[in-house]
Amino acid sequence: MDFFTSPDLWVAFLTLFALELVLGIDNVVFISILTNRLPEHQRQRARLVGLSLALVMRIILLLVASWIIGLTATWISLGSAKALELSGRDLILIVGGLFLIYKAVTEIHGKLEGEEENNEEAGPRSTFARVIVQILLIDAVFSLDSVITAVGMVDELAIMIAAVMISIGLMMVLAGRISDFVNTHPTVKMLALAFLVLIGTTLVAEGFDVHIEKPLIYGPIAFAIAVESLNLLARRNRERRAEPVRLHDRYSEAPGRSAVHR
Repeated sequence: MDFFTSPDLWVAFLTLFALELVLGIDNVVFISILTNRLPEHQRQRARLVGLSLALVMRIILLLVASWIIGLTATWISLGSAKALELSGRDLILIVGGLFLIYKAVTEIHGKLEGEEENNEEAGPRSTFARVIVQILLIDAVFSLDSVITAVGMVDELAIMIAAVMISIGLMMVLAGRISDFVNTHPTVKMLALAFLVLIGTTLVAEGFDVHIEKPLIYGPIAFAIAVESLNLLARRNRERRAEPVRLHDRYSEAPGRSAVHR
């Protein structure tokens, strides 16, 4: 009952929900790019499995929050004066960030070299199990980052789990549409891949204790999305204006039309 009467708990819930939603979108973009390598009939199932794994993993990590906090203790010290200290969390973020950068750069290279189109003509480029393993790896990174943030923001376990479940549930509903939109628009997909490189770089920086404020990351991303939305809107308007002209040209070139006009 305290939740319904406490403004502080509502603010904490909504803030955490917004954070989980942002991280969930990042996850969906990555999942959509990976599942695009599967046959058409397996893609929706892979997206649902991937997001379900993310949900289960985050809930489990929330239930063992004390162990998560323990990951912030130093595991490795380098240098005589301990110039570089790495915790378990740091190592996971570094490895996950490098993996995210590698996958995004590989996809960008494939698009620039035209390998993606050739591979699509040749058939599926991966297996269901392989895609799920890669999704599970990146889920672990995003889940760890979000859970540590959640533990630092909210003390109530029920609120953390509720925010995670609602945000992931919303992503499950929207995953197909987001995936289709990203894969249908080449410029949007390239922009999404660039975002993944940025997020991967941020994870690596966080692993080396170089903290970057979230608004400095997601602010430019939101601006780039707004600009690309304007480009898509302008392109659609041009196509609508050009459609009557094309129809008129085809009608004018139809057999018998020139003779009638003469």
